[in-house]
Amino acid sequence: MFEELVSKINGWLWSPPLIIFIVAVGLYFSLRTRFLQIRHVKEMVRLLFSGKSSNEGVSSFQALAMSLSGRIGVGNIAGTATGIAYGGPGAVFWMWVITFIGAASAFVESTLAQIYKEKQDGEYRGGPAFYIEKGLGWKWFAVIFALATLLAMAVLMPGIQANSIAEGINNAFGVKSSITGAILILLMGLIIFGGVKRIARVAEFVVPFMAAGYLLVALAIIAVNFDRIPEVFILIFKSAFGAEEMFGGILGSTIMWGVKRGLYANEAGQGTGAHPAGAAEVSHPAKQGLVQAFSIYLDVFLIVTATAFMILFTNSYNTINEKTNEVLVENLKGVETGPAYTQHAVDTLLPGFGSGFVAIALFFFAFTTIFAYYYIAETNLAYLVKGKQRKLAMTILKIVLLGSTFYGAVKTAETAWAMGDIGLGVMVWLNLLAILILFKPANIALKDYEEQLKQGKDPEFNSTKLGIKNAEFWANGYQSKDEAEKKRIAN
Repeated sequence: MFEELVSKINGWLWSPPLIIFIVAVGLYFSLRTRFLQIRHVKEMVRLLFSGKSSNEGVSSFQALAMSLSGRIGVGNIAGTATGIAYGGPGAVFWMWVITFIGAASAFVESTLAQIYKEKQDGEYRGGPAFYIEKGLGWKWFAVIFALATLLAMAVLMPGIQANSIAEGINNAFGVKSSITGAILILLMGLIIFGGVKRIARVAEFVVPFMAAGYLLVALAIIAVNFDRIPEVFILIFKSAFGAEEMFGGILGSTIMWGVKRGLYANEAGQGTGAHPAGAAEVSHPAKQGLVQAFSIYLDVFLIVTATAFMILFTNSYNTINEKTNEVLVENLKGVETGPAYTQHAVDTLLPGFGSGFVAIALFFFAFTTIFAYYYIAETNLAYLVKGKQRKLAMTILKIVLLGSTFYGAVKTAETAWAMGDIGLGVMVWLNLLAILILFKPANIALKDYEEQLKQGKDPEFNSTKLGIKNAEFWANGYQSKDEAEKKRIAN
């Protein structure tokens, strides 16, 4: 009964209108910003390592690492495999397309998070709830988003990550899901009870390390199967448009699964990346907007593509027609859809190593994603709860998230994914509508940034000068850390 209800709600949220809406909004932003995701790639890379942290905020790179810890999760391994299983190899192409388009959406939401951020308890806080209330003046809508995000991040979505960790470790080492779940929440507790600074430091160290190791194995598999490169690319592109006879009958599923899994992996437009973006110490909101736009390139064009290539280069996948249950491709008879595809792919290169390697990779990917979820949930709780009650509310949030993480570890994968998709779908609908209406301030910030760059300046933001209301943090222009310290000493 519960599983049926979850499936129905998931179907409503992820109906064709949402897919069309996501693509349309991303295209609109791309056109209005003159495809900033192409024009400013060089600037994005420069900005990655240019900022520094402060007592109030994290550095641009730390904010990038925090957002990547959320983006680089199960969607990159299990999600990519699921997309190929139900959409065929062509789904990979549509993952790329939605990522390219979504980079503009990522810029807009992250720039807005910076414009309307505020300082709470000595830390920067920002995100959709903040820019909805301040930018649109719709507090009721901001509250709905914050509540929906709390539900998604603390209850619905951690289960996907925990479930994939438990499944991968069980397949590789035979460890019971309940034991994995207990170890997981113990480690999680040590980090999330340490606050945003500890989360940022862990992300800054773990994310580059785990991504580099994963990419090295993927490159080795591609190198061994070098002669198949043209064949795999032709298969992806032909399947994406229904030109491959084997997958011609599932073109609709190919596009839907590619967009859905691409969005799940890159999170552009969902609003999640906007939360760590709002915590960064930068002199201009567009700086962090550009960094966050580049983060989804790193996520999908590197990690997701690496997973897809490992699976496709080694033929480690099955594809099923969802509507008819007809098996179109069966290279792995009896193998469950998910991490097992990637495990089998690695085993073709290093026999007996695949299960363990993917289980460890999944652990790092999903583990860091869960504590990114916690930070997002915490930010929305900070928006909703003021005063003395906040400390108690934060403690309750930690307990709830740890509980949902353990529950997800022992629950079936199908239900966990469906619940996660519900949480994602609600956030996407609400956030896309908000950033579509609020595009103007983000575009003003982009033009101001570009103008200052032309003048050879290190851009600084002044919301009063630009006529952007309710952006109190920037009302008197940007104060560098040195200037702020001098002012503090003088007072």
